[in-house]
Parts: sequence; structure tokens; C-alpha cells
Amino acid sequence: MTPEPFGAATSPRRRRGDQSALLRAAALLVACCIGAGTASAQPQKDDTVHVTTDQLHQLDVVKVELRPFRLEKFAVGQIAYNEDLSTAVLAPFAGRVTRLIARLGERVAQGAPLLEVDSSEVVQPQNDLLAAVAATNKARAKLSLATLNEARNKGLYEGKAGALKDWQQSQAELDAAQNDLRAAETAVDAARNRLRILGLTPQEIADLEAKGQIKRSVPIISPIEGTVVARKVGPGQYVRNDPPDQLYVVADLSTMWLKAFVPEIDIPFIRVGQDIEVRVTALPGRTFAARVTHIGALFEATTRRIEVRSEVANPEGALKAEMFASFKITTADSVTALAVPIDAVIREADVATVWVQREPLLFERRPVRIGIEQDGQVQIREGLAAGESAVARGAIYLDNQWRQ
Repeated sequence: MTPEPFGAATSPRRRRGDQSALLRAAALLVACCIGAGTASAQPQKDDTVHVTTDQLHQLDVVKVELRPFRLEKFAVGQIAYNEDLSTAVLAPFAGRVTRLIARLGERVAQGAPLLEVDSSEVVQPQNDLLAAVAATNKARAKLSLATLNEARNKGLYEGKAGALKDWQQSQAELDAAQNDLRAAETAVDAARNRLRILGLTPQEIADLEAKGQIKRSVPIISPIEGTVVARKVGPGQYVRNDPPDQLYVVADLSTMWLKAFVPEIDIPFIRVGQDIEVRVTALPGRTFAARVTHIGALFEATTRRIEVRSEVANPEGALKAEMFASFKITTADSVTALAVPIDAVIREADVATVWVQREPLLFERRPVRIGIEQDGQVQIREGLAAGESAVARGAIYLDNQWRQ
């Protein structure tokens, strides 16, 4: 292809391309100038909002005042049975369950039968009692005879009709009879005590002595008054007198324990005897009064928390074991600080702001540093002064207007 000579006329296609490039460059230059002008002309956003008179009526403006704040600590835990008023019922002997008497959730009195167990281990103690009773009756009859014999020989001797040795012999027999009776009565008491340990009531022991009928099936009674909260045995089951073999658990539910787990940094503020306020997740809106009764002596290695135990009154039985709960405790005297309602504080991440009234229709957005939240009020540590007016209800509206 032969190149065009210098100074020759350009082709129509080339002329159109050059024109398009010039137009694009001119458009870019105009856009840059317009953008620069717009950026320089836009006003900088301030921290104030103007409202109308009608809008002002929808805002609640309150005075920033000094209020008392209590230093409080919080912790979470669980409701549990009061272990000082609950007990596990064990079998005092091995045997087979013949009858279950007390049902789960039933309230039982102290000494009430819970179940019956058939055991050969209760036969021999009953037989020992009957033998001791028979020996006591025999010793008592022997003593009566020895007493009469001693009195007769004494009269014969004093009347010069008997020998001294006969009286002395009768005195020795009387002493032996008295000792035998005391030993027999001691054996009876020991046999009765063994039967009481096995669970027989005084009435059952008295019936055994009177009628002499030995029973193989013996009831196991409740050692305390309370509610049956667990039953771990079934009909026909063979039980042993081992500690792991719990038959029933009976608990007095008039008081419960709160086992809370407190961070180690808060432990120095908590003391035995302090009153606390307990809230339970399952019972919203209700609070229970309690008192700290025990502070643990060992920290949990993983969480670095320690157990703090409190006793909670439960007269209505509303508190149940294993409920999640929290407690609040006042650990120091009240402090006085500036405060605004909770509605007045706008939170965004770690920043808290309050809208302050500068003029009747002008409000200013003010960053603040907050502290304790208590009784619907927020402690203001920095950012406000006493006597200033802050917006409570309607603060969110002003914040939205400011962001537009």
C-alpha cells in the first residue's frame, strides 16, 4: 500500500475518529469542573437539628439532674434444693421391695412410710427382742421370789427361829436376781433400738412385744417432713444398704438455694449475710428476696469464678430446682451523679450521644460518657452539666432527622 504524501487531505474515517476523541476529552473536562464545583459548594454537616413548633410538642424535654446510684454487682446461677433441709432415704438392710407407698411429688410427714421391703435381716432382730422380753419376764419373776424368800428368812432370824446363814443366802440370791433383771432390761432396750434403726416405729415395736408376731416385710419411713422430689426404686426391685442405692429423696421446699457463680474480681465486694435480689428466667417480672449464706473457698480453674450460695424463701413453691436465675447485690453506699432517662441516650457501637436543647427550637447532638443504668436512669459521667435540658422521648426522631 502506497503511503499518502505529506500535506495530502485526510480520509473521512480518520477525521470522524479525531472529532470523537476531542468530544470525549471535552466532556470529561466539563464533568470534572462541575464535580469540583459541587464539592466546594456543599455545606459541612453540623451537630444541630431545627424543629417546628408542632414537632417540639412531640418531644419530652427533661432537666439533667443529680440522682443517687447504688453500686451493684450481678451474677447468674441456678436454683437448687436446700441441702440442709433435704435428705436421701437409704435402705437400712438388704431386701426386695414389696410395695411403694409414697408417690413422686407427694408431701409426707416425718415418720410416714415410703415403701415396704421384705428382708430376712429384720427377722433376727425381732426374735432377739422377743427373747429379751421373755428373759426380762423370767428375771422379774425370779426377783419377786427372791424378795419374798429374803423377807421370810429375815423374819425367821429376827424371831430366833432361823439361822443367820439362811438369811445371808437369801440376800445373795436377791442381789443376783436384781442384777439379772437389770441385764435383761438392758438387752430389751438394745433390741428395741436396733429395730428403731431398722425403721420400725415405737407402735410397731410395742405390737411386736404384745403379740409376738414377727414380720418379714418392714416399712421404710421418711426421716423428715417434706416433698418427695425423687424416687429411684421400683416394685420388686432388690435393694441393698449401700450409700449409692438411694431409694427416695425428700426435701423441704419452703426454702431453696441459689448457687451463683461470681467472677473473682467481684468477690471482695460480697459478704455473708448481705441481702440480694433474685430474678428467675422462668418467672419474668417477679423478684425474690434472699441472703448470702456461704462463699466458696475454691475458684473454678477454667472460668475463674467462685460459687456464692444464697437461701431464698419459697413459700408458694414457685421456685423449682435447676431453674436459671440471676442475682443483684448492692455492694457499697450510694453515689450521686448526673442522670438522664434511658430513652435519652442514643447508642452506636461504643459511642453514646444525647440531644441537648440549645434554643427553644434548636437541639444539639452531644457525645457523653455513661455509667450505671438503674431505675430507668443512666449515669452521665462526662458531656453534660446540671440544669441542661435533654430530650428523652423523641431522641431517636432527632437522630434520624440529623442523619438525613
